[in-house]
Amino acid sequence: MLATLAFVATLTLITGLIHFYLWKRLVKDTTRVGRWRRVGSVAALVLALLVPATMVATRAAGAFWLAWPGYLWLALMFYLLVVLVVLEVPMAVAKLVLRRRAVLAEPTAAAPEPVLVGAGGSAEPPAAAAVDQPDHDPSRRLLLARGAAIFAGLTAAGVTGYGVRTAMGPPQLDRVQIPLAKLPRSMDGLRIATVSDIHLGPLRGREHTERIVAAINRLDADLVAVVGDLVDGSVAELGGAAAPLRDLRSRYGSFFVTGNHEYYSGVEEWVQEVDRLGLRVLQNARLEIQARGGVLDLAGVNDVTAAGTGLAAPPDYAAALGDRDPTRPVVLLAHQPVAAREAARFGVDLQLSGHTHGGQMVPFDLAVKLQQPVVSGLGEVDGTKVYVTNGAGFWGPPVRVGAPPQVTLVELRAP
Repeated sequence: MLATLAFVATLTLITGLIHFYLWKRLVKDTTRVGRWRRVGSVAALVLALLVPATMVATRAAGAFWLAWPGYLWLALMFYLLVVLVVLEVPMAVAKLVLRRRAVLAEPTAAAPEPVLVGAGGSAEPPAAAAVDQPDHDPSRRLLLARGAAIFAGLTAAGVTGYGVRTAMGPPQLDRVQIPLAKLPRSMDGLRIATVSDIHLGPLRGREHTERIVAAINRLDADLVAVVGDLVDGSVAELGGAAAPLRDLRSRYGSFFVTGNHEYYSGVEEWVQEVDRLGLRVLQNARLEIQARGGVLDLAGVNDVTAAGTGLAAPPDYAAALGDRDPTRPVVLLAHQPVAAREAARFGVDLQLSGHTHGGQMVPFDLAVKLQQPVVSGLGEVDGTKVYVTNGAGFWGPPVRVGAPPQVTLVELRAP
């Protein structure tokens, strides 16, 4: 409870500061004192409260009707902030130029004005000399602010609209070949259909799952790996949306590992539900995949955010990877790429992960790099190859910019 309150308070503070900045640039700087400024101020306050209300209400109270307006505004807010911050430097330069032009335009005296001597003998300066000139024209400053606001609004709306179309469209199908030194020649070309971050929830339902399952089945894969963050809600809310997973087809089975969002959504119930749908849940476990006359170890660990016991236990790399034949290749399913730092100690050949969404919304991918060693695609961590898929869904805003939804066919190649 205390953690939830702290999260809400922090979120409200951050969004409040962002909206204060947006209010200053989009309302205060672009309007004169009066009715329109009051209307803009009220709108900024309402939108500032909409973001934390959406984040809390859609999860705690199931107020899904808030999801579309709340999350769309969150994306628009983010891109308004980005564009306006980028405009700060040219805006500052433009203001300096206007001020300089105004100063140069002020009349300069070529000679001192004559001093008039009154009847009493006192000197009286000319009346005009006491008038100060303004440093620059307020109307030009207002025009400049309005131009910047219009540019920021159109740019943010255009980028957000493109991102919605991308996020709500079908996942792109990518293929990647990854050589594994220990893979038997007979297993060359073994194919693993990999998907993560489906994120069933208030904005994506059964149709989303059906489309992903159809895309995977068209790949005719040997294995299917669902590497976490399947849901944003309980089994009671989303069990029907997840049901098409029972139709997944592969030669040697479909497998699942938990992501951090499963632990927000009732992990115990979801592990049982996913198992009932025919996906084997690898919770700190390993099994042998015998195919084409060779053997490969497939392991899975719980997400690094897990805490507790039983089905909610944290990752146990020793349980999943210890006491195995080191001459056999091992592929590890782990939701977060950062797990590779620990997995490398156990000689993992390849780790398949998700979690990052590829950044989801450029330039947010730059922040993801501060936490995760690989954001998207194939990388390496301490000798362990790590492939990170962008995920097939989204979290929060229904927007993807620079990181389209993805289902990946990983093809293992022998030396």
